[in-house]
Amino acid sequence: MTSELSALRVLLIDDEPFQLKLLSRQFANLGLQDVQTCQDARVALARLKQEPAHFDLVCCDLQMPDMDGIEFVRHLGELRFGGGLVLVSGEDKRILQTAQRLAESHTLRVLGALHKPVMPEQLKTTLRLATQARAATRAVHAAYPANEVALAIEQAQLVNYYQPKVELASGRLAGVEALVRWQHPEDGLVMPDRFIGVAEEHGLIDDLTRCVLAGPNGALQQARSWQDMGCALQVAVNVSMDSLTDHAFPDYVAQAVAAAGVPASRLMLEVTESRAMKDPMATLDILTRLRLRRIGLSIDDFGTGHSSLAQLRDIPFDELKVDRSFVHGACANEALRAILQPSLNMARQLGMKTVAEGVEDIDDWQYLQAAGCDVAQGYFIGRPMPPGHLLGWLAEWEVRRGALLA
Repeated sequence: MTSELSALRVLLIDDEPFQLKLLSRQFANLGLQDVQTCQDARVALARLKQEPAHFDLVCCDLQMPDMDGIEFVRHLGELRFGGGLVLVSGEDKRILQTAQRLAESHTLRVLGALHKPVMPEQLKTTLRLATQARAATRAVHAAYPANEVALAIEQAQLVNYYQPKVELASGRLAGVEALVRWQHPEDGLVMPDRFIGVAEEHGLIDDLTRCVLAGPNGALQQARSWQDMGCALQVAVNVSMDSLTDHAFPDYVAQAVAAAGVPASRLMLEVTESRAMKDPMATLDILTRLRLRRIGLSIDDFGTGHSSLAQLRDIPFDELKVDRSFVHGACANEALRAILQPSLNMARQLGMKTVAEGVEDIDDWQYLQAAGCDVAQGYFIGRPMPPGHLLGWLAEWEVRRGALLA
């Protein structure tokens, strides 16, 4: 057992003494040395309030008297608990899944939702995730201040990584999604969750989007570079709703595409609704004019946030991108299938291409093939990578592709 695993500090909460004793013994057998137990969720909450950073992992039952697991999770979210959370219950599987989604909505790091009796292999997997989460928590810092983000944009410190998207029927490379990173001069590669929100809150998102799209190292220039190498790819770029209030935006995009020397159809704008539309009429105007200029439009993360059937009705999207939360594990989850399959059918009837993100394993791939999804994206296919790595990935993918389609 690694020292990282043995160093984990765990709090178990269950009103049944036998279950607490059983879980404690299972954790001890796996090499953990600091496992504390509590039969009362209120007492556990008080302990966490006193030392919110002491525990790396909290395992909580759902069905408890006085304060049940759902109420406890709500309070845990209010505490901004940064460790891992495991939900354990003998309740119906759908209740457990709903509890997990609720905990995730409180921005808690849910490492598992386990049905009693808990098997040792499940705990091993959970503990492996907990050690990774512990390391990530220590590595993550607060978001950067707005002035530093503005400087990064001004000095062209932002770089694009690209994640491949492949056709499920043929395995052919269909395109890539540009995912922005910050090559910080001191901190190295910084992920977008540490600066995108800052850009949106401080009026920097338009400049950031233009940098990603048409900057010196932007997606359009990279698309042209690949085109010159004989690899014509559609490139997708995320656009915040905050950028869709400027009536000059469609002309800017069309001019940038023309200046790069790539066909307009090679650009797909993925509309990410992290917040509600500020001006629905202006947004509809701008998106429709983009389509008139033959720019592709994708409704991103469909099924989450503000994405809705009304958006499909009102806006001329030509691609529907299903959120990863409905994709991974759908082959074994009836509730996910009940949402995913109708979404694919609806898009097909509307003449839209479908893209599933979050394809993590062969089971996801095979299920989506059978379900009639058009395009897949996820770690099973390829992780986001610097542009110079794409052709090397493609050579490796061609070998895997042959095996997948055999």
